[in-house]
Amino acid sequence: MGSEKAIKAIKENIAKVIIGKEHVTDLILTSLIAGGHVLLEDVPGTGKTVMAKSLAKSVGCDFSRIQFTPDLLPSDVTGINYFNQKEGEFVFRKGPVFTGILLADEINRATPRTQSSLLECMEEKQVTIDGETTKLEAPFFVIATENPVETAGTFPLPEAQLDRFLMQISMGEPTKEEEVAIMNRFLKDSPLETLDVVCTKEELLEMQKAYKDVFVHPLIMDYIADIVAATRNSDNIVMGVSPRGTLALLNTVRAYAMVKGRDYVTPEDVKELTEPVLAHRLVLQRGLNAKGAAGVLADIVANVNVPTENWR
Repeated sequence: MGSEKAIKAIKENIAKVIIGKEHVTDLILTSLIAGGHVLLEDVPGTGKTVMAKSLAKSVGCDFSRIQFTPDLLPSDVTGINYFNQKEGEFVFRKGPVFTGILLADEINRATPRTQSSLLECMEEKQVTIDGETTKLEAPFFVIATENPVETAGTFPLPEAQLDRFLMQISMGEPTKEEEVAIMNRFLKDSPLETLDVVCTKEELLEMQKAYKDVFVHPLIMDYIADIVAATRNSDNIVMGVSPRGTLALLNTVRAYAMVKGRDYVTPEDVKELTEPVLAHRLVLQRGLNAKGAAGVLADIVANVNVPTENWR
C-alpha cells in the first residue's frame, strides 16, 4: 500500500472513533511520520487517551500508558535491573517506554528528575541504565498530556524538555453537532474496541523515510529562516527559536505536505504549522503568558514577506 493510501486509511480509521478532529489527526500523523513527539495540552475528557489508542490500533503498534504522579521514579518509566534469586544474576525488566506509542499522561505532575528520564528516550530513541544502552524499537512515539487548569502541585516542563516535543497542540472542545454525534456513536458500544489495523508498522517506517523526498523550494527555506530570525529579534521574546526548532519546522512541513497528499511544500504549510511547532519553544518577556506566544508568532508571520513561486 502506497503512502497516500495508508495515510488516508489511518485517518478514516481514527475518524470511526474520534469525531470532528480531522486537523488534530493530521497534526499528530504529521508528527508521527516526521519522527517527533506531541504535547497535548487540554482539560481531561477531551479524547487525548482515545486518540492515542486509536492511532496505536490503526498502525499496529504496541501501546503503553504512564500515569505521571509526584512519587513516580525514573525506573518506573525506563525499567530497572533487579537481582533474580533463582537465576543468581541481575535481570533487566523493561519499563513502559519499550513500546511503539507511549501516552505520558499528565507529565507535569512528575518531579523534574522523572520528567528528565524521558529526554534520552525522546531525542536519542534509546535508554541507558547502569551504563548499558538499549535501543528503543522504531517507531517510538510519545504523546504527552498536560492539564492547563489544575496546576497546583505540578512541575512545569523546562525549556530543554519542551524543545524535545515536535508540536504542542490542543484537542479543543466539540461543537454541539459533534457532541450529539459522540453520544450516538458511543450509545451502545465503544468503536475503539472493534478498530482494525489498517497500516503495518513496516509501512509506517517506510513513510518515515519517504517524507524526506518531499520537495522544498529554496525560497520556502528562506521563508522559514526569516520567521525564525524574527523570533530572535522580537522585543516580546527573550529567547527565540533554536536551530533545532528550525529543523523541526522544516521536517514537519514536509511530513504535513505528505499527509495532505502532496510531494511539495507550500508557504501555507509553513503558516499552518508555525504555531504548533514553534510557540512552545519561545521564552517570552515577563507579563506574557504561554498563550501569548501564539499572538506573537501570528504577528511575526503576518509581517514576514511570503514568497511567490511555482512550488512543485
